[in-house]
Amino acid sequence: MYRPLRRELIRFAACAIVALVASPARAGEDHEHENARRAVERGEALPLADILRLVGGELGGEITRVSFEREHGRWVYEFKVVEPGGRLVEVYVDAASGRVLEREAD
Repeated sequence: MYRPLRRELIRFAACAIVALVASPARAGEDHEHENARRAVERGEALPLADILRLVGGELGGEITRVSFEREHGRWVYEFKVVEPGGRLVEVYVDAASGRVLEREAD
C-alpha cells in the first residue's frame, strides 16, 4: 500500500509544480507560483516536491489544492486534503522546514 501512495504523491507533486509554475495568472489573483519560485531561489522555502517527500504520508488523504502564502512572517504551503471518510481538512506546512504547523477541519 505504501508504494502506490508514494507514486500518487510523486505524480501529484509533478502536476502541482507544473500548475504553480506554468499556469497563467488570473486577474486580481496573487501570483503564488512567482512567490514560490522566488522564495525557493532565495532559500526561504523548499520546493513542493521536497515538501511532499517530507510530509506526504502525514497529510492523510487526497490532496485537492495547494496554496503558497505568507503567514505570520513565514512562507507556508497550505494543502486542502479530503480524508478517506470524506472530511475536508487544511494542512499548513512551514515551507522552510517542512514541519506540519496545523491541521484544521474546513
